Amino acid sequence: MKLTYRSTMLACYNGYITQAVCINFAPLLYLTFQNEFALSVSDISSLIAVNFLTQLIIDCLATRFADRINLRFFAVLAHVASAIGLVGLSVFPSLLPPYPGLLLSLILLGVGGGFTEVLISPLMEACPTEEKSGNMSFLHSFYCWGQAGVVLLSGVFFEVFEIGASWRYLPFLWALIPLLGAVAFCFVPIYRLPSAGEEGKGSVKALFRLPVFFGFLLMMLCAGAGEMIMSQWSSAFAESALQIPKKWGDLFGPCMFALMMGASRLLYGKFSHRFDLQKIMLLGCAGCIIAYFLAAISQNAVFALLGCALCGFSVGIFWPGILSQAAERIPMGGMQMFAILAMAGDVGCLVGPSAAGGIADAMGGGLRNAFFFAILFPTVCLLILLAQKKKGSMDQ
Repeated sequence: MKLTYRSTMLACYNGYITQAVCINFAPLLYLTFQNEFALSVSDISSLIAVNFLTQLIIDCLATRFADRINLRFFAVLAHVASAIGLVGLSVFPSLLPPYPGLLLSLILLGVGGGFTEVLISPLMEACPTEEKSGNMSFLHSFYCWGQAGVVLLSGVFFEVFEIGASWRYLPFLWALIPLLGAVAFCFVPIYRLPSAGEEGKGSVKALFRLPVFFGFLLMMLCAGAGEMIMSQWSSAFAESALQIPKKWGDLFGPCMFALMMGASRLLYGKFSHRFDLQKIMLLGCAGCIIAYFLAAISQNAVFALLGCALCGFSVGIFWPGILSQAAERIPMGGMQMFAILAMAGDVGCLVGPSAAGGIADAMGGGLRNAFFFAILFPTVCLLILLAQKKKGSMDQ
């Protein structure tokens, strides 16, 4: 069978499923880690922080070397690191003291996630297709389907097998997905975006001279924080604050969040040519504020979980929408631009969940306080968008 750009696109879809597994599997076990290894909420927060800090370091390195690296080698490396990190969640706490063992696993997952984030979107953008914006949004929807699959299938596994005795086996099964991706990227065609710096438009210095680029950076930061606080803490919130059994909490918390986020990305991908992205993002900010407020104040589990779902739908278009707009407005930004934007998003992913967890721990462990804090990020993004709307446009 002849491999074409469609094979590359399929490998990219698998790459985002891999990233979803790496980011969202461990949060399902946070309470298990706390109970089995005697960890605090702050310990769990630090694991989240180290994971995204590792991704951030990879992003920083990529801003300098992205247009010169061997794309195939690092795509394979990303998937191999992800597979080892997943297996390490089960193995390393037995070989090392539990906390350092989990820390090592999260670092490896961060390496895999960082390279995946830097490489997969520009690899998709470089494929010779016509509907660039739609394809980008469709690509990012696979992260959502992967997240939902992790929650649903893990929940089924824990329902069939007692979680306390069986959770160590599940990472081995999930590691098959990145291993498949590693094999795929050994063979699929690899396409490159125009190199950064061509015509003097894509260098890092040139990018930071563009006011529109600063707008993209700030929105990526807010999008990362707004998305990841709910994604990382909704499972624990459903169990601890709402007193919902784990299988139902996971289903209606992180799973519904992922499905709604995927739905919004599919809708945006299909109808992006009809929508004013700035207006849609304003609606998304407002929806995200309402969602976090609802989850934070509602004593009714149904309304609190509806807040989780609304948050997913509201933040869904941000990440792929910003990347598509940046690629369109700054076509010579190259992979360096994608790396810098990914770095901004990861800053949000790092600051948001870890700060929210720290606030919850400082105020008695209540995750409702974390969700009140989370309102800050869509509010900041909303103010930026309103300022841009008042100005009329973001001038380059």
